[in-house]
Amino acid sequence: MTTSDSSPTAGETPETHAETSAATETADTTAVPHPLGASHPLALAPVTGPASSVDGFVRQFLRNLNHERGVALSASNDADRYFAFALTVRDYLMARWLEDLRRQREKPSKGVAYLSAEYLLGRQLDNNLLASGLTDIATEAMAACGIDIDELRAQEVEPGLGNGGLGRLAACFIDSLATLAVPNTGYGIRYEYGIFRQTFEGGQQVEQPDAWLTLGSPWEFPHPEASRRISFGGHTETYDDEGTPRSRWVPGWHVQAVPYNYLVPGYLNGWVNTLRLWSAKATDSFDLRVFNSGDYEEAVRAQTYAENISKVLYPEDSTPQGKELRLQQQYFFAAASIGDFLEQLPDDFDLTTLPDRIIFQLNDTHPVIGVPELMRVLVDEKKLEWDAAWAITQKCFAYTCHTLLPEALEVWSVDLLGRLLPRQLEIIYRINEEFLDEVRERYGDDEMRIRNMSIISEFPDRSVRMAYLATVASSKVNGVAKLHSQLLREKVLPDFNEFYPGKFTNVTNGVTPRRFIRLANPGLSDLITEAIGTGWLTDLERLRELETYAENPDFRAAFAEVKAANKRRLDRVMRDRDGFEISDGHLLDAMVKRLHEYKRQMLKVLHIVTEYERVVSGRVAASDIQPRTFIFGAKAAPGYVMAKRIIHLINAVGEVVNADPRVEGRLKVLFTPNYNVTLAERVIPAADLSEQISLAGKEASGTGNMKFALNGALTIGTDDGANVEIRELVGDENFFLFGMSEPEVEALWARGYKPAEFYQADENLRRAIDLIASGAFSGGDKSVFEPIVSNLLYDDRFMVLADYSSYIAEQAKVDAAYADQDAWTHAAILNVARCGFFSSDRSIRDYIARIWHTPPVL
Repeated sequence: MTTSDSSPTAGETPETHAETSAATETADTTAVPHPLGASHPLALAPVTGPASSVDGFVRQFLRNLNHERGVALSASNDADRYFAFALTVRDYLMARWLEDLRRQREKPSKGVAYLSAEYLLGRQLDNNLLASGLTDIATEAMAACGIDIDELRAQEVEPGLGNGGLGRLAACFIDSLATLAVPNTGYGIRYEYGIFRQTFEGGQQVEQPDAWLTLGSPWEFPHPEASRRISFGGHTETYDDEGTPRSRWVPGWHVQAVPYNYLVPGYLNGWVNTLRLWSAKATDSFDLRVFNSGDYEEAVRAQTYAENISKVLYPEDSTPQGKELRLQQQYFFAAASIGDFLEQLPDDFDLTTLPDRIIFQLNDTHPVIGVPELMRVLVDEKKLEWDAAWAITQKCFAYTCHTLLPEALEVWSVDLLGRLLPRQLEIIYRINEEFLDEVRERYGDDEMRIRNMSIISEFPDRSVRMAYLATVASSKVNGVAKLHSQLLREKVLPDFNEFYPGKFTNVTNGVTPRRFIRLANPGLSDLITEAIGTGWLTDLERLRELETYAENPDFRAAFAEVKAANKRRLDRVMRDRDGFEISDGHLLDAMVKRLHEYKRQMLKVLHIVTEYERVVSGRVAASDIQPRTFIFGAKAAPGYVMAKRIIHLINAVGEVVNADPRVEGRLKVLFTPNYNVTLAERVIPAADLSEQISLAGKEASGTGNMKFALNGALTIGTDDGANVEIRELVGDENFFLFGMSEPEVEALWARGYKPAEFYQADENLRRAIDLIASGAFSGGDKSVFEPIVSNLLYDDRFMVLADYSSYIAEQAKVDAAYADQDAWTHAAILNVARCGFFSSDRSIRDYIARIWHTPPVL
């Protein structure tokens, strides 16, 4: 680190120092050519970055405070200082970003356009400081200004751009793409309110707007001049184009897609990619004539209607209006993103070489409507012949399937598509027609196979199966864990796997170690570096070198102290945030993930109720049970009634258990509202036990399981998703396995699963369910949780009761193992050491090798 000799002297404020010594400041030594090219007049003024010194950082900070916020340091508030600080960090990244854009224009190489409906980014400040190597300089610079950098961190609001694992995976992937210096633009939607801010009233989930943009965001910058017009509705018509019959779309209405850019820096490599998010605006947002007539609401109706598209993530779609809005969102960002990339190509670009320039990665089915959109542009606007356009399209898309649940494979009704996107529906029909001709050519008139493989489903309503369209149109289709990819080939899309040999592959998910070890767990990060040296943050397999340290008593003691410090840190956070306490000596048992029945939070609740019932019934003494704090974090979709009931039950159980003196404080249930990345960075490093208990065959991969293992938590889980690979790597002795395997689940379904039989056969289960049914957790009102009890006994499609006995038995093994703290620490170290495979850098290298073929440019 270098510092300037012209630091503020005694008696001099940073403001007056900046004024008196501005003439002597030295700019960054690298002048960056203008992105419009050397011949452009503005290129005469080269772009330069701030000086990489404490003094230079102070100067840039004060400039931003003065000129961007319009205040002097002495008159600034916390928000002013945070914004100026964040803009200063952004300034350091900007010069590299502009340079990288110029290099891509002058010497283009194949890049990745990552299309995702969500990006769960987390806070940006520390990540950008880390990636740019500015943490020490920035800390000293703020201290020179009399500012505690932690106070600035506290001002940052997490972007409301994602919900769960899908969005966080996208954020990890764009981080790794930049770190590996692979040209990439992440495309998505700039949601004004995100999904929602979760609060609890009477233990029940209440959705509040997540107004994360109220004060603006210093990390984004708009480009209204690059707005794109996105069309909807209308009709199609045919016309003669110099003897060639063609079709064209005559839209009924339009919206503007306004791009906002975020910088995505690679880790200490100088490379900066782009996240481009689209905000919807009306093309004619204000009718002055109508306004002057006194109809103020009608005057802004077009603006309100258009801007609904980017208001919230995943609008409630149980109504026809909600379904239409979701489809509008998906087409809006897919069309804007594809058009944005194509517009950047030179006028004389040979479109037949487009697959050599870009791969559009479809992150689940949300952006799949981009397939007919690219065909529309190539055929209708670029005037390519159909076969040529289709050959290009099939090489330009790749599809990642993130689910095994049939209901999660999106379908859109033909009626809705025809009304909203008539030309795209025509194109889908033709794609399907020609695809089914190929199926018939291969298999003859096997109508059952044809019906099963058709992109158009006829029952129960005529609709378009988007996963099928993505599979037909993509060069590769991948699952996200070894088991998931196997089931995708064999159970979800078996006919397509047979029809397209070699198209299906696997890329197991990963997480970025920069955020989820270095930033989230600095104590562990420092301990690892002290043991094995630097470099592991970009080569996570080097964690294997820690295996020998697991045998070192001093290292185990240091590792245990890091875990204890992380628990103390979490205790401080949760006291301030929620009024919760993390009790000393408790096993910290965490289940934090989206609330869905297949993830089986209900199984965890039954475990807690069982432990509680054993104590209050007198079957065991409170002093004989292992003290545990159970931490939940989860949001339920607003229209998902059963998931919201489960949230209510968890909170109700917690209220009773936490207040009951009979358990002597040895059981504690905490459900923290509005779980997000910021809180995850505190919970995950503190946890002892990671709950990954989905029904086998239902979880695609999971990434929380990886984060917990990499931070030294042991996993209790089924053989599902990436749990399979975690267990194989860490060893059976360092993993708590329970429950049926996927083939056993299928066999039980085939025999006829009767959950009530499991209830009758297991006394602990019967006592737990009866306690819930009795009203013990609802003030004596048996009706409150009756729907949950009935669902368990007579439906239970995710087999909670079938796996209960195995789960309770394995939890007893957890208690026994935790009693030997040194052995537990040994197992935790081995979990860290053996999970380097789960880096998102490795995932991206797999995508490059197996799907994208996009070499790094550095």
